[in-house]
Amino acid sequence: MTILVPGANCMGIYEATETGVLVDAADYYRAFHQAASQARHYILLAGWQFDSDVRLLRGADNPEGTGEVRFIRFLEELCEKTPELEIYLLAWDFSAFFALEREWFQDLIFNWSSHERIHFRFDNVHAAGATHHQKFAIIDGQVAFVGGMDICSSRWDDRAHLETNPDRIDVNGSPYGSYHDIQSYQTGPVVKVLLDIFVERWIDSGAPGLTLPTADLPISLDLSNAFPMPVSRVAVSRTRAVVPKTDRREVFEIRRLFIDAIMAADKLIYLENQYFSSQAIYWSLISRMALPNRPRLQIVMMLPDRLPPSEEVFLGLPQVKMVRSLQQVAEKTGHVFSVYSSTALIDDGTRKMTFIHSKLLLVDDRFLTVGSANATNRSMGLDTELNVSWEADDSQPELVNAIRTLRCSLLAEHAGLLGSSEEDRFETVDDLTTRLDTLADDHRARLCRYTADPALVNSDWPETLEPVGKIVDPDHPVDSEFVFEILSKYETAVFAKGILKLSKLIIGI
Repeated sequence: MTILVPGANCMGIYEATETGVLVDAADYYRAFHQAASQARHYILLAGWQFDSDVRLLRGADNPEGTGEVRFIRFLEELCEKTPELEIYLLAWDFSAFFALEREWFQDLIFNWSSHERIHFRFDNVHAAGATHHQKFAIIDGQVAFVGGMDICSSRWDDRAHLETNPDRIDVNGSPYGSYHDIQSYQTGPVVKVLLDIFVERWIDSGAPGLTLPTADLPISLDLSNAFPMPVSRVAVSRTRAVVPKTDRREVFEIRRLFIDAIMAADKLIYLENQYFSSQAIYWSLISRMALPNRPRLQIVMMLPDRLPPSEEVFLGLPQVKMVRSLQQVAEKTGHVFSVYSSTALIDDGTRKMTFIHSKLLLVDDRFLTVGSANATNRSMGLDTELNVSWEADDSQPELVNAIRTLRCSLLAEHAGLLGSSEEDRFETVDDLTTRLDTLADDHRARLCRYTADPALVNSDWPETLEPVGKIVDPDHPVDSEFVFEILSKYETAVFAKGILKLSKLIIGI
């Protein structure tokens, strides 16, 4: 059963010269630094968040004589070195709710305190209540990176995910916990498709059009740590709600892609994500498990053990309920549904979570999609999102092997077995969850079973605030009428006013 259908769950399937996956920010930041260092004409960056002082290279990647490695200083150095170079950054104009997590006065830092050929814009041209969540970079129209990683503070980590790492410090010099993420790389004609998406958003933000010269020199990448996909075609999928004051129509390709991939699964569904609250994905999993004449599935999810407090109430509770429900459906229908987290083991026997920020869906080792889309309602229908996908047919065993190799490496990473001779224990799909459960039950292992926060489950507050989750994680634009409809469920006017203020902070209405 073919999954990718241009015009339905992807905007198209495009030619690529090189295409593949980079795991964790150490490898992505290194690849970006290498590619950007060769830029002759332009660098385009779109993100949910940027930080000017984040270090791109650390540890062994940053020997003496490397030059500037802090983000904005690195960009300034490139402009000084290459007179023709123009750099364009497009960031979501975030709501006040995220103010404490962001670098303040970025437009001044990038536009007024840096090189004149560095152009920074906040972008707030999107549907009501939406965010710009796409994360991609393009260098000279030759190389593109698409995925879940922003170039910002507290995201860098390597695949060892050590409990303590002297290189894992934020822009203020403070240590932070281990962090897992995924990005893709692309070269060839598909880069032009991604370039057009950036230019479209740049113009919609109110900026003048861009004149981008054709690059005449190829860019070389050291992809020794990458996971190349041995195929010459890659699909591009988007999410976008209707954008006011533009002629941009709504696009729900990623939602359709997830539904189609889940319904096509015969053996294995493997999902890594920061969240799990999407009604579309939840009901697709139930629908697939309910089909009586289809093979039994193993459904494996890798989720963070805990969310930040500001997100736990509104997104954690739906996640807990959905996980419980899917476990019950799997038991009744004969499927296997298992959810895990990954942690670092501390000397006193306690566990310290590795935060899962990746956005990946893999089916039967023959289909893979990565990108910016979370498994949330808003990523499926409201925010701007961007994913790339690969699908193998019967004549492409090399691509199947490549996707399987990535899956085994990811599972080994989460289990603390990366680089060991035990990575091949994950190759066979049959009884995969049995082998994962054995690791999760070993208290010396990093893999552990996902468990809901008892404070979340036992408290009355999450139930009270649950209606607000429809404002925080909607699958459609949020206007004042919708907010007041939700708030009408509260009997206490003072409490409802407080929730209204909170909602305004979160979604910026």
